[in-house]
Amino acid sequence: MLTIFNRRELTITYDLARQAEVRERLVQNGIQYTVRVINRKSSSPFAAGMRARTGTFGEKLQLEYQYIIYVRKSDYEKAAAIIR
Repeated sequence: MLTIFNRRELTITYDLARQAEVRERLVQNGIQYTVRVINRKSSSPFAAGMRARTGTFGEKLQLEYQYIIYVRKSDYEKAAAIIR
């Protein structure tokens, strides 16, 4: 089981295709992982959110989501080599 106590951040990307590629390589090599998806346009408890004020005119929508991929600390070196 992967928890916040035994995991390490492997990579951060805004590209959906890249995160899918990384995940596929990890699966092929039997490395357990978790993905955290952050919507950069969503509101937070401290701010009303940017979309309500500005809309999406002229924005690059592919930068809306941030993908953070974590692996076990013990698998980090192997996983890092695999995704290079």
